[in-house]
Amino acid sequence: MALQKQLKPIHLWAISVGMVISGQYFGWNYGFEQGGIIGLAIATLIVTVFYTTFMFSYAELSTSIPQAGGPSAYARRALGPFGGYIAGIACLLEFIFAPPAIAVSTGAYLHFLIPAVNPVYATVGAFIFFVLLNLIGVKEVAVIELTATIVALIGLSIFYVAGLPHVQTSNIFNDYSFINGPTGVLAAIPFAVWFYLAIEGGAMAAEEVENPKKNIPKGFIGAIITLATATLFTLFVTAGLGGGSGKLADYPLPQALSSVYGNGISTVVAIIGLFGLIASLNGIIMGFSRQTYALARDGYFPKFLAKTNKKGVPVGGLLIPGAIGVICAGSATFANALIILSVFGAMMMYCISLVSLFILRKKEPNLSRPFKVNYPVVPSIALVLGILCLYSIIKYSVLTTNLMLFGVSLPLIYVILGIFLLSITYYVFYGSRQLKKEAANSYQEASIK
Repeated sequence: MALQKQLKPIHLWAISVGMVISGQYFGWNYGFEQGGIIGLAIATLIVTVFYTTFMFSYAELSTSIPQAGGPSAYARRALGPFGGYIAGIACLLEFIFAPPAIAVSTGAYLHFLIPAVNPVYATVGAFIFFVLLNLIGVKEVAVIELTATIVALIGLSIFYVAGLPHVQTSNIFNDYSFINGPTGVLAAIPFAVWFYLAIEGGAMAAEEVENPKKNIPKGFIGAIITLATATLFTLFVTAGLGGGSGKLADYPLPQALSSVYGNGISTVVAIIGLFGLIASLNGIIMGFSRQTYALARDGYFPKFLAKTNKKGVPVGGLLIPGAIGVICAGSATFANALIILSVFGAMMMYCISLVSLFILRKKEPNLSRPFKVNYPVVPSIALVLGILCLYSIIKYSVLTTNLMLFGVSLPLIYVILGIFLLSITYYVFYGSRQLKKEAANSYQEASIK
């Protein structure tokens, strides 16, 4: 049974924004330690320009090749089977390791609201619940995603309205606003990326969108406008309330409000913040199931991962990566390392996708492109900024971070190298031999008629 076309622009907007909305509620604030408030603000501006130009470029790719594989489909078309495989692995790195980080923060929010709740149990329980929830079908999950996203945006609005009158410029401009100078800006980039990480995930549902020619650009462009606006207010209000100083927490918005109002309204924002975490957890879980499904369908992964249930949900593609995520969520002592791991995979995938766009413009000038980006200016800006971001992530985060897993501290660079070494070994000895001829042919013919 194939994936079913059931999604409208509002659903795609909700999936794209919902996958990211938790980034407004946690994760990004770790950047204060790297560059200070001004350093993080500059990093966020760089990242916002990158994502804006990238999403317009990505809209061209996703409407030209509207397939569940997303970046792996685009890279395979441009770079061949191995390029498609590496793009798919990078995407899975992003989508499998972002949910555990979100789940860890969900546990922290629940513990903030109810101190008696063990955050580890809450983390694992939330992850398992939303993996199982995704078995009900994409339309139903999209409705849940839409509801949770709207509630999360309402929560952000409450935070802005309550916080703006109490913003103090002295909290923003002080001796600690620009620590570490330009180096601090680069070091803060990985955390600024968290504001937007996984916005491209709506492309994983491309095969399930009605009239993708028109509806994908509507959903994507609406999403980037929504998130850029929210990012501006979230950073400004949190910093203005003093959230950029003192001990950082996995719940920065309630923490910032509590300095002004005490626990009353901050508790309300924390409760609503859970909806943002739910939206992202739910949406990204859906995303990794579709990416796994696509890689299996095209012969990279075992065929059973591409089998769908009566609702059109890839069960194996959902449960196997979900199990990996549960292990990470239950074993990681801090979300920071998972954030960096996910951000690295995302930025690597973005750069591969942009290179694919340039190659396809040269290689297939007559490919049907229902949406065309302003070429080559916009994708060129995106690629240059993407390479800068990838460099910053590797130098200032990947090479300086350890991942705590089962009580063992592992250098993150070793974890990443191990993942890609195992993935490439698998491809050489199994995946490359199992690629379906019909899949290869479909990529030569794939375009919107």
